[in-house]
Amino acid sequence: MYLIDTNIFLEILLKQEKTKHCKNFLAKHSGELHLSDFSLHSIGVILFRHKKETIFFKFTEDTLPKVNLISLPKNQYKTIIKNGKQKKLDFDDAYQYTVCKYYGFKLITMDQDFKKIKDVDVRFL
Repeated sequence: MYLIDTNIFLEILLKQEKTKHCKNFLAKHSGELHLSDFSLHSIGVILFRHKKETIFFKFTEDTLPKVNLISLPKNQYKTIIKNGKQKKLDFDDAYQYTVCKYYGFKLITMDQDFKKIKDVDVRFL
């Protein structure tokens, strides 16, 4: 099972360099994909900032039926802080890392800050 990092979806939505590669991964692993609530909100913030509210709506219509939207239980929020400090991660990366640890997911990302992580299976696209 895979947690898809925010940057994978943004790569596609903003039609950046690795769009095709990201789309291929998502298509190949249909049924194994998870999206954190934090990523969904981050995507919304970024798309709204770029005046692309329609793209956000289309993204939710197309993507949410195909991925499992997950969040951390309330008792795991203190773990985000601990993980952020121990692993030297900012909040968004600490959140994604904590989700992966809690649920046992592999992380799919392009964020090089995860190169230092050894106790979660991190795969870079």
